[in-house]
Amino acid sequence: MPRIDVHHHSFLAVFLDKAKANESIGWRTPPENLPWTPEISLRSMDESHIDAAILSFPAVSSDEVGQESRDKARKMNIVFKETCEKYPGRFGFFAALPCLNDVEGVLAEIGYALDTLGAQGIAMASSCGIGDNAKYLGDDLYDSIWAELDKRGAVVHLHGAQTPSSTPYPHPLLGLPVSEVPNETYKAASHLVVTGRKRKYPNVKIILAHMGGSTPFLCSRVAVLSNHMGCELSPDEIIQDFKTFYYDTALSAHESTLNMMESFVGHDRLLFGTDFPAVTTEMAAWYTRNLEGFYTDKKEALDSVMYKNALKLFPNLKISQG
Repeated sequence: MPRIDVHHHSFLAVFLDKAKANESIGWRTPPENLPWTPEISLRSMDESHIDAAILSFPAVSSDEVGQESRDKARKMNIVFKETCEKYPGRFGFFAALPCLNDVEGVLAEIGYALDTLGAQGIAMASSCGIGDNAKYLGDDLYDSIWAELDKRGAVVHLHGAQTPSSTPYPHPLLGLPVSEVPNETYKAASHLVVTGRKRKYPNVKIILAHMGGSTPFLCSRVAVLSNHMGCELSPDEIIQDFKTFYYDTALSAHESTLNMMESFVGHDRLLFGTDFPAVTTEMAAWYTRNLEGFYTDKKEALDSVMYKNALKLFPNLKISQG
């Protein structure tokens, strides 16, 4: 059975500050995975029997508009493309974008990444900027971006940003990736729903990282309370819009969560992911075993999660089965 990992990061050393990546967010990236190279991922993929992985750069929430941001995204996407060409059948990639507040630059990069470089889709962080300057993905400023993605029927991988809360994270063992990132994904997904963007642009296929973080548990809260606060959508319409997202399994597959997802959206909207190299091969394998154990007697469902759903979203993805 093939395996396609839709949540697999590329920690490009030229773009990633190792100290910042490890210390400022309260996370210890496995040292053996840094500095990252494609070969590090390939060794892990072979050990885990993963045929292909779709690369993406870790989510950032920078609001620095300018040529530097445009150049960084372009260089990153070219490196992604070169990696795919060097290892045919093993990698695809979600294109990085300049700061979303630079709408003109973002639209240009979407076109170049999809039309020239052949990206499988677009990677987006949950918000742009921090604090009072932060804008979430449903903001009016980004409407033309969503219109372009909708026109193209593009796939978007939405990952929670490493955004600190107004208070310190509660404990050294509960840094931003543990405590905040899942909620940032939920906040972005909810913002897209209550602003009507998700319903307005139905052709964009959005994958929420980590099973949507806290989204499946909190969407019913949004349904009633946001409607009460003035959302024009009814509670049932809000729930329905949450069900139109796709959800990856990275760092999330467990009997408790998988039971919820089966009830909420079914296995046709689940996609396999690992979050490597942010975690070790062994850590990712724990979730994979949970996933396989849950679907032990449901081979068709497991096939869908592991690769068939991905091939439907990425019909041009070529995979090399070892």
